[in-house]
Amino acid sequence: MDERLEIRHKVLVEGVSKREMLRRTGMHWRTLEKILSNSVSPGYQRSAPIAKPKIGPYLGKIQEILTADKQMIKKQRHTAKKIWEELQKVGFTGKYTVVKDAVRELKKRSKEVFMPLLHLPGEAQMDFGEALVKMGGVLRKVHFLAMVLPHSDAFFVMAFERECTETFWEGHVRAFKFFGGVPWRISYDNTRVCVAKILGPRERELTEGFKQLLSHYLFDHHFCLVRRANEKGVVEGVVKFTRLNFFVPVPQVRDLAELNAQLLRQCREDMERRLWGKTGTKKQLLAEDQAAFRELPVVPFAACRTAGTIANSEALVRFDTNDYSVPVEYAHHPVAVKGYVDRVVISCRQKTIAEHGRCWEKQRQIFEPTWPAPILGTTLYERVITESSCGVRSAAGTETSAARRSGRRGTHAAA
Repeated sequence: MDERLEIRHKVLVEGVSKREMLRRTGMHWRTLEKILSNSVSPGYQRSAPIAKPKIGPYLGKIQEILTADKQMIKKQRHTAKKIWEELQKVGFTGKYTVVKDAVRELKKRSKEVFMPLLHLPGEAQMDFGEALVKMGGVLRKVHFLAMVLPHSDAFFVMAFERECTETFWEGHVRAFKFFGGVPWRISYDNTRVCVAKILGPRERELTEGFKQLLSHYLFDHHFCLVRRANEKGVVEGVVKFTRLNFFVPVPQVRDLAELNAQLLRQCREDMERRLWGKTGTKKQLLAEDQAAFRELPVVPFAACRTAGTIANSEALVRFDTNDYSVPVEYAHHPVAVKGYVDRVVISCRQKTIAEHGRCWEKQRQIFEPTWPAPILGTTLYERVITESSCGVRSAAGTETSAARRSGRRGTHAAA
């Protein structure tokens, strides 16, 4: 660079002739012309592409193989070595390295290119994520629903025991309340909670549960193409942000209620943050989203799954693989069960006869400590309740079965 600067200064400022400068430096006249014409070296520029006499005729074949591979799963696509072997069968005599370089170059050219999207006010994206939490002293996994408004980047997060219709509903109800309205359009992936069947690139057969939510709130829905989660990339980033910022270090809480209170507080605090390229805080931009929202319905959505069944001879009602007790006088009666995310409500002839905390484990029995006492016997029943978690008959299971049989005989005899 110093030599280049000196040459340019002497010729263009001091007036030294080009002929004299060529004599002093011994360089070619074309090189001197380049130095005088460009303040910075333009670098080497190839005037024509490199000739590839061996691999050139086979580049089309390689491209065909790579294009066909896009329809296959990644684990069953051609490697460069396999493509080299295929080319040898049709007359290629070059080495493996030449094929490997050609494959790398063709893959680079065929990579997808994305354009940043403009998000209109009032749009939303939703997704579920997973994280570890230490709850009641036990390290366990929870599922959390995240809904974000890409225009303002305001988001809502709520944790649940698992991803299902009830939690999907409850998450929407809470998110709409948090945002102060209903987004006019929400983007989803192809979760089974929403999609019963994929009919085409954009055509979907919706589940009955999702139809109920749409009918109540009347928002537009949009489903991403299969394996194209980038169509809702904002919420994908929010799920990652939530896991790294709200679940690190691992939260230590008593229960889900305490965890969700903590997540709600963190969502509100995040509203004061200003993002790169934005003119105001998230809270200020949220007003623009709210102006495009649909109003919340006057009647709130009942986020519960309803099922009809019959209480069995043990005065137990089965819902979601678990048995919940009812007063003994309702045994053998038809009942209606409403399953919320936090409780199960059982009614008979439109009268509530039992209410239990929702148990998210499987194949458990949940009792009210006084109802079955006339059948089981008070002392034995108290032992069952004490030794069981969620009211489950565990250690006393065999004894309980025997006692139940004798209890039945006693009941019939008394009758």
